[in-house]
Amino acid sequence: MELRHLRYFVTVASELHFGRAATKLNISQPPLSMQIRDLEREVGVELLYRTKRSVSLTQAGSAFLDEAKDIISRVNRAKTSAQQAGRGESGNLTIGFISVADYNLLPHVLREFQKKYPSVSLGLREATTDTQLTDLTSGVIDIGFLLSPVNIEGIASFLIAKERLIAVLPANHPQAKSKKAISIKSLASSPFIMTPRQHAPGLYDSIIRFCDKFDVRPRVTQEAIQMQTIVSLVSAEMGVSLIPESIQNLRRTGVVYKAIKEVTPTIEIHLAWNESNQLPSLNKFLEVTKNSMKTYGTK
Repeated sequence: MELRHLRYFVTVASELHFGRAATKLNISQPPLSMQIRDLEREVGVELLYRTKRSVSLTQAGSAFLDEAKDIISRVNRAKTSAQQAGRGESGNLTIGFISVADYNLLPHVLREFQKKYPSVSLGLREATTDTQLTDLTSGVIDIGFLLSPVNIEGIASFLIAKERLIAVLPANHPQAKSKKAISIKSLASSPFIMTPRQHAPGLYDSIIRFCDKFDVRPRVTQEAIQMQTIVSLVSAEMGVSLIPESIQNLRRTGVVYKAIKEVTPTIEIHLAWNESNQLPSLNKFLEVTKNSMKTYGTK
């Protein structure tokens, strides 16, 4: 029994006329009648009553019709699902992201992607840059929003945003009430809170080089992996920190965000993926990200 037998039968059952059914199927009537006879022989029962004037379903034919329609419907759904997956319009995509991206382009990209491809299920994993690079290599995640540099063989990336550094201070810090940008030198005696170098070497080294340029030696008393945690520790008056400017979108009592007078380093956020990853939905995500960059701009 082939799928065409079911399609022929459903069409005849719908038209209850071999001539009209043959026209609809774009075949001649004799081969259609032969195909229905072959189907009945395989099923083992008569599915249609035939007279010179009419065609009607037998009881067995009525029962068979319901199942045949269901099979054809499921085959059509399977075909549609396969086509959507092949075009990247359905399936699963796992995305890693640093906390900085959550206050930058990431929400816009996710919103636009879900609007355009609602059948793609997105899994989100907040992770540091070093963890994401490992996860991209091993296939744990498909895409990563992370900090530069991205210098692992087989991992491709492109720049999606640039940010300057700003200072985050406890509300009672002497520089917190300044109405102007502050100098990095004014923080020389303050304890610093920083991300451990192994988790974000690009960010860590940029901060150290910047401070060193102005003869400031950060006295690091606390370390935290996530930017939200750094801001919380500042709120607890455990020190000051230098953070990417988009983090000031995180509103937290007890802290003040201040621009820095000196020209700070530029922190780069990249979108990275494994070049061997063949998921069609990955390419769709890259397209949406590039379009979102045009719409929302990058810093």
